[in-house]
Amino acid sequence: MEITFRTKEEANAQQREEFLKLSPVERFYAFLRLMERVNKLYPKPKNEDKGNFVIKLNTSDARLE
Repeated sequence: MEITFRTKEEANAQQREEFLKLSPVERFYAFLRLMERVNKLYPKPKNEDKGNFVIKLNTSDARLE
C-alpha cells in the first residue's frame, strides 16, 4: 500500500480524471456501487409509529392496471 500526501484539490482532480476515463456504462455501475455504500453507512431511520394516519396502496392489484 502506498501513502501519498496531496491537497484536497489534487485528490479531487485525480478522482475526477479517473472517473471520466470510464465508459458511460462503467460510470453508471460505479454510481450504483457508491449508492450501495452510502446506504450501508447511513441507513434510513426506522419508521416510528407516531399515531399518524397512513394510506398504503397495493400496486400489485390487477384492478389498478
